Amino acid sequence: MPDDIRKRTMAKVGVRLFPYMIIAFCVAFLDRVNISFAALQMNRDLGLSMQTFGFAAGILFVGYTIFQLPSNLILDRIGARVWLACTMAVWGLLSAGIAFVSGAHSLYAMLFFLGIAEAGFSPGLLLYLTRWFPAEERAKAVTIFLLGSPVAVVFGAPLSTWILTDFNHVLGLAGWKWLFISEGFPAIILGIFTFVWLVDRPRQARWLEPAEREWLSNLLENEMRLKQRKELSHWGDVFRNVPTLLLALAKMCILLSFFGITFWLPQILKGMGGRTDLQVGVITSIPYAFAAVGSILVARRSDRTGERVFHVAIPAFVGAIGFVLAGLTKNPVFALLGICTAATGLWASNTVFWTLPAKILTGTTEAAGIAFINLVGDLGGFFGPFLSGVILAVTHSYGLVLVTLGGVLALSGIILILIRGKLGEPISPWPHSLVASRIE
Repeated sequence: MPDDIRKRTMAKVGVRLFPYMIIAFCVAFLDRVNISFAALQMNRDLGLSMQTFGFAAGILFVGYTIFQLPSNLILDRIGARVWLACTMAVWGLLSAGIAFVSGAHSLYAMLFFLGIAEAGFSPGLLLYLTRWFPAEERAKAVTIFLLGSPVAVVFGAPLSTWILTDFNHVLGLAGWKWLFISEGFPAIILGIFTFVWLVDRPRQARWLEPAEREWLSNLLENEMRLKQRKELSHWGDVFRNVPTLLLALAKMCILLSFFGITFWLPQILKGMGGRTDLQVGVITSIPYAFAAVGSILVARRSDRTGERVFHVAIPAFVGAIGFVLAGLTKNPVFALLGICTAATGLWASNTVFWTLPAKILTGTTEAAGIAFINLVGDLGGFFGPFLSGVILAVTHSYGLVLVTLGGVLALSGIILILIRGKLGEPISPWPHSLVASRIE
């Protein structure tokens, strides 16, 4: 098929889906991590210790983990448009409801149910992307989708701390309560918009011309047939497939580091001393700005070369070095530089990672496999904040927390390099095209 049809079709798909994906993930991620900013006031008001807060931040991922697989199977059956719209509206209501908790136990309950409501979003939208973007376009698509997380913090961190400061005691409510209320309702509005905006499959897209619908549908269906594997003919087979299990373990290591730093970064920066809540919000946004740029560059290089594993593993190693630098230095400037390096490597690694499951999974096994990998991975979302809280409660050392997170991130890169051949990539390291290519 001529290149002009490819370019025209994918340009239309991008214009239709990319802004929506960024905004949707931005709203989702901010609702997931705004507790890290609320903690600057909330911990004192509710009497939460470091260990209690770490457990509260992590318990969201218990509900999130339990319901990911059934949620993705439901999405596969009834369609992304209906299911994603419902999950967004429900999690928006629950997120706003956190403003009315009265202690640790009610906070635990609300966060657990928020995790259940959010369980269908990230794995569901990742599955949705595989039904619209062919393999060679997928890293870029996943990168743009996941850009919502650093963008959420770049803009959300100053916004969140501004709400904490300027809305404190307005109408008798603490600033952290206004934070949850004001950042919960956009998800409800977005849920309604999702129902109107999304289309489940390219063949249903009236905003594509008939020839464009036919080209994209045939391309995606051919890709699916080419990667069909007899040993993965049923969704339950993913639980016995060794590469899928190791991908899940690597994802857990990435997310343990990811959320281990995300939920604690405002308090780490506050602990450096002499900063107001608003200053903490502004400084918190800096590493995420680096992460946004870095993840785009790494994903572009990965798409250009077609190589995936090293584009996950090398950023993981770079991020690990950044964690160690931040953890060992006593200089605030070098500490911030280390955190920026860690965030950049971590986000780039997490972004390109999602091109790997589609190399070995397809159809219903892809729905189950992505959910299972995300499910196991998000155990890191529980253990990361909780482990950080335990280390802080015992040692009172943010440095030890950062070094530990760096070690776990490096482990993810080692796992992926060891299974590179099983993922259908050449065994020999650093193919010539990878070394020789330049970022356009």
